[in-house]
Amino acid sequence: MTTSSPDTRTTTSLQVAGMTCDHCAMAVGRELDALPGVQTVQVSLPTGEVTVTHDQPLDPQQVAHAIDEAGYQLVS
Repeated sequence: MTTSSPDTRTTTSLQVAGMTCDHCAMAVGRELDALPGVQTVQVSLPTGEVTVTHDQPLDPQQVAHAIDEAGYQLVS
């Protein structure tokens, strides 16, 4: 799900499999935070949902690669 706000920031929700602890959340957050345009990353461990706020379009391949680099799997 992607929503836009008036200040050109967009929020994208992702499902990530395999995260079980704060270290997992930090690893995923660190990798996604390094992508161009990413402003914030929020991770919900119980649901596996990752919410990314960004000011330019995210490249789906870069997102999948970043999550893979962290050691986890992008579900959707």
